[in-house]
Amino acid sequence: MRKAFCLLSGGIDSTTCLHKAIMDYRPQGMTEEQVHMVINGDIGDNVDWVEAYSIDYGQRHVKEGDFAKITCKGLGIEHHWLKANFAGSAMLTDPDIAIPNISYSEIKGVSPTYVPFRNGTMLSLLAAKAQQYVNKEIESLVNIAGETKEQATAMMKDSVGLYFGAHAEDAANWAYPDCTPEFIGAMANAIYIGTYMCVRLHTPLQWLNKIEIILLGESLCVDWKHTWSCYAGEDLHCGTCPTCRARKAGFIGAGVPDPTEYAA
Repeated sequence: MRKAFCLLSGGIDSTTCLHKAIMDYRPQGMTEEQVHMVINGDIGDNVDWVEAYSIDYGQRHVKEGDFAKITCKGLGIEHHWLKANFAGSAMLTDPDIAIPNISYSEIKGVSPTYVPFRNGTMLSLLAAKAQQYVNKEIESLVNIAGETKEQATAMMKDSVGLYFGAHAEDAANWAYPDCTPEFIGAMANAIYIGTYMCVRLHTPLQWLNKIEIILLGESLCVDWKHTWSCYAGEDLHCGTCPTCRARKAGFIGAGVPDPTEYAA
């Protein structure tokens, strides 16, 4: 059985990416309609062909992760935490740095929300987890099925996918260089070669803006009320930070009801 590993922060983008992984890596013979029934709870099956990983990188709050856990629980997906320490390196990890109350389009130069090489580090951690899974499957094929190591490795080629929710607005003006096509292409090659060509990186949102992502999420039955975007991490979305502004504008532009309660 093929397997997908997804970086899941708990926001709009990563949650849509998770649902795309569920659809793309569904077991052979399962239809899209059946996947929708699983997601909506009409069929009681757990989504055991996908694992989700949130990263504790020293961020100001882990509220997004709480929402990621809720999403995974509802889908019957294994949810895990991995640790990476970026404390104090940027606004997202240093509570003494003020949150900019502007839109992403107003940010010039290096973004104050950019955590240095965060995505590269997170993808490396996830690739290592995926390789551990591949190694166990290879061992089973050798010990149980009697395959040679070489045959078993060949059988696992392209069997595992890593899903990462980078999108076009993140890459615009190089605000986040670790979301650009140039970065993604380099990481995809490194991951593929570094895992004996068994693991492929998937970035299904790479060329989409927030409106298009929300429309895609709608088609995949994403429950938006179980997503969190705000940098502040208070009881309500603040409504003024860059990611809240993008969230608001995305739902309005997509013509999709926004279940979010904003403080402003």
